[in-house]
Formats: sequence, structure tokens, C-alpha cells
Amino acid sequence: MSAEPEISAKRLAAPESGPGEFPAEVEMSLVEHLEELRRRVLRSLLAVVVAAAACLVAVKPLVRLLEVPAEGIRFLQLAPGEFLFVSFKVAGYAGLTLALPYVLYEGLGFVLPGLTRRERRLVAPAVAGSAVLFAAGLAFAWWALVPAALRFLVSYGADVVEPSWSIERYLDFVLLLMVATALAFQLPVLQLLLGALGLVKAQPMLAGWRWVVLASALAGAVLTPSTDPVTMLLLSGAITALYLVGVGLVACTERLRPA
Repeated sequence: MSAEPEISAKRLAAPESGPGEFPAEVEMSLVEHLEELRRRVLRSLLAVVVAAAACLVAVKPLVRLLEVPAEGIRFLQLAPGEFLFVSFKVAGYAGLTLALPYVLYEGLGFVLPGLTRRERRLVAPAVAGSAVLFAAGLAFAWWALVPAALRFLVSYGADVVEPSWSIERYLDFVLLLMVATALAFQLPVLQLLLGALGLVKAQPMLAGWRWVVLASALAGAVLTPSTDPVTMLLLSGAITALYLVGVGLVACTERLRPA
């Protein structure tokens, strides 16, 4: 039988790569790669489960925090066990958010050894920026989008109906809006990576701003769980602003790129 083929960690160095181009390169077999990936995935899942369990213990303060934007609204439990199932859902979202830095750490630990020095200088800050922008998106949704949406929705029918909401429906609305906003906040990181790899240029991106405004409006309509125009305008405006920030980051990478 032939010996098991050996491959370098995560990728093979190109023949033209200079010495030390892959500073953490280690020879590993395909089976060893898969075993390492399995260990890292299991550790990441364990971190999410542990974080979710810890959040489940303190789920009532978390729910009260999520209820803050709906000041003055009376929440109801419309079915037996509704709040119990909602508690698991809130703990799951919170646990995933808390464990996200460790999950990103495990992902970096898997891919970094096979990257060149230039790629390592790009990927690590991009992942750190992604985590920061994810948290910023959550905060922006909780502080600006959710209150604006609730004010519009409550005032629209204030003279006809008294607002008494299902706690499950309310938390589904808040959690979905927060996660969608956090994902939308990843746009500058994606632009930075594409620009650093030379796949996009700042000038053509800026020249297509009209299409960006249109796409942002569509994204705001799709990502917003409610149908109120206030939330859609706020989210689409934030996406447009993030796109322009990404254009600036791409322009910076073009200036710093060696001729």
C-alpha cells in the first residue's frame, strides 16, 4: 500500500513563495486536517452550549432588557409554556453572541497556519473587526431601530386598539431585527477583504452609489421583520453609510498596496 499523502497545513505553498512566506506551516495529512477541524467544531459547539446554559440561568434579566424599548406595553403569555420556550430561544441567541469571539478564535486557529504573512495581516484584523461590527449592529438595533419601529406601530393604532402583545411574538420581532442588523453591519469587512485581494476598486464602487441606495432600500425592506417605513429607512440608511465606510477602507488598501 502506498503511504498516506502528506499536504501542508490548510494549503500548499506556491512554488514561487519565498522562504518564510508561510511562517506557521506544518505538514499534516488529510485525516489530521479533518480531525483538527472536528476538534475545533466540537469545542466551538461546547462553548455555545455552555454560554447558552449560563444565559438561561439569567434569562429573566435578559428578557427585561429586551423589553426596555417597549416601555408601557403589556406583555401576555398566550399559551401554556410560551415563556419557557421563549426563554430557551433568548438564551440560545445570547449564548451564540457571547461565544462568538471564541468561535472566531477557533476558526482563525484552523486557517491561519496555511496563510501567507500578507494574508495573515489581513484576515486577523478583519475577523476582529467583524466581531466588533456584529456587536455594534446589535447595539444599534436595540438602541435605534427597535424603539423607532415600536413607536410607529403603537402610535399608528393608538386610537383604535390597546397594545397588549404576545411575549413570544415581540421577542421574535426584536431578536430577528437585531440579528439581521448585526449581519448587515458586516458589509465593510466584506468590502475590505475583496479590496485587499484586488477583486474590487474604490472608484467603481463609489460611482455605483445609486444602485447601492436602491439595494439598501430593498435590503431594509427584506431584513426588517415589520412593515413600518421608519425602521426600513433607518436600516437602509445605516447600510448605505456602512457601504461608504467600506469604500473608504478599500481606497486605503489601494494606497497602501505596493506598486
